[in-house]
Amino acid sequence: MDAEAEPRFLIRVENGLSGISAENWDACAPVDEAYNPFTSHAFLLALEQSGSVCAETGWLPQHLLLEDAAGGIIGAMACYLKSHSQGEYVFDHGWADSYERAGGRYYPKLQISIPFTPATSRKLLVPDGPEQKERETALISGAVELCSRLEASSVHMTFITEPEYDHLGEIGLLQRKDQQFHWLNEGYSTFDDFLAALSSRKRKNLKKERIAALENDITIEWATGADITEDHWDAFFRFYMDTGARKWGQPYLTRTFFSLVSEAMADEILLIMAKRDGRYIAGALNFIGGDTLYGRNWGCVEHHRFLHFELCYYQAIEFAISRGLKRVEAGAQGQHKLARGYLPVPTYSAHYLADPGLARAVEDYLDRERRYVEQEINILQNHGPFKSAGPDK
Repeated sequence: MDAEAEPRFLIRVENGLSGISAENWDACAPVDEAYNPFTSHAFLLALEQSGSVCAETGWLPQHLLLEDAAGGIIGAMACYLKSHSQGEYVFDHGWADSYERAGGRYYPKLQISIPFTPATSRKLLVPDGPEQKERETALISGAVELCSRLEASSVHMTFITEPEYDHLGEIGLLQRKDQQFHWLNEGYSTFDDFLAALSSRKRKNLKKERIAALENDITIEWATGADITEDHWDAFFRFYMDTGARKWGQPYLTRTFFSLVSEAMADEILLIMAKRDGRYIAGALNFIGGDTLYGRNWGCVEHHRFLHFELCYYQAIEFAISRGLKRVEAGAQGQHKLARGYLPVPTYSAHYLADPGLARAVEDYLDRERRYVEQEINILQNHGPFKSAGPDK
């Protein structure tokens, strides 16, 4: 008999980024315009080293590495064993409740995502090339095998790219669509160029909001790179804790995270801070990608009308224009963003459910949900604030 052929690919599981070199991990991720700061070794390691992501917070790292026969790393995937569904922004609580009412055990589950970060990025980190799809398939097959070995209920890949979504659907994963609101740079040189593209009524409303936001002698600062100090982070963390406690009950990120991520990648961070009477009163945290500005967290200790819109939306647009970035992703949800120049775009996820009965029920639900999301995006796009959209020119 012929000897059994050696496998072309091997899967290794690491329970933390500290066991993986930054060079090997980052070599698998997209670069240049497609670069996403959230898939970087530095960002993910800061989450772990700060205690924001760990077994105690319900995010146990189970990162998958794809190796060739010689032991070289040729693919990677950030993966977590979850004991809950918090911090994901793609809601499966209804699936969990239904499954557990039927006698199943939904947790633990495997989550392939960037913790607490509803930003689209590649989750199957494989260099471009002729073997890309084959390696992606090997990674997701490894995740399904890990799911079985850990006796988890499911595997969830959230905020993936459209090519990943298409590929994962082809190999049998369930497909889910949702929407976010992104600002797209149509070649604007200034903020006034953007304003000129809006309908008259929307343009007037936006100008009024910007004026009102800076009443009471509020000033705005941008800080990035070496200009970011620990004093900035002390202030921002107060905002984050105050707002996070009201929105989520328990904020996800520790104070240490902000120092660690700033030390590792300050040039990819933009803090937009508001000051009044000599002290910071509000701030918005953004990350700078290859062609995109990603809005992540906002907080304040004083309420001022429209200040949230100014820091999170309008200042982000101004920065993106100044850097020649193609888009601003301002986070999850929020139809109020539409009137402020942020248009609806689809977001994608893919899911593997080990129980066939649950998989059939969810598949039927996702068929209906996808149709609804597509219809809603079409409707909202026709009611945008731009001159070509809607009756108000």
